[in-house]
Amino acid sequence: MDQERETERRQLLQSLAVLAAAPYLWQMPLSAATPRLLAQAPDFSRPAVGSHTPIHLAGFRGRVVLLNFWATWCGPCLSEIPRLVNWQGQLQSRGLQVIGASMDDAESPVTTWIQRLRINYPIVMSDPKLSLSYGGVLGLPMSFLIDRQGRLRRRVEGVLHAATDLREIEELLSQGQRAASSELKNRA
Repeated sequence: MDQERETERRQLLQSLAVLAAAPYLWQMPLSAATPRLLAQAPDFSRPAVGSHTPIHLAGFRGRVVLLNFWATWCGPCLSEIPRLVNWQGQLQSRGLQVIGASMDDAESPVTTWIQRLRINYPIVMSDPKLSLSYGGVLGLPMSFLIDRQGRLRRRVEGVLHAATDLREIEELLSQGQRAASSELKNRA
């Protein structure tokens, strides 16, 4: 009986240790291919769902990019899309570009949700190659914040937090505006 209690106690302590470490696990690389923060974001080119216009990440240099991996079968993904639509509408003129990367197997359900949620930013279809280039997308939603120089600034596993993530996006947008302003002053 004492040995059973000791085993249960050890398992409980191990579980508590894992739970205590969980908030920090998002910072750990999932594989050797996981891009590090402040490294260049992996480039990609994919046709946009619906229009088939090529979406090339490098073409958005000079803008802050929020790359959001999602799927139509993911409830939390669908619940955060109205926030992304709002941010795209409000912050596009300041230099924000949201790009969605759908993990669905087919375009048809994606097209339906683009219309239903009135998504105002481009959606591309992801695949294992794109997912792995960002370290593997093992849970959804997952977002990457990319600065104006194309560097990864943040990886967010799970739903974006309205206040915290918006504050970080606005800071990156402001940094770019300050840099552009000082460059204009230097030219004059």
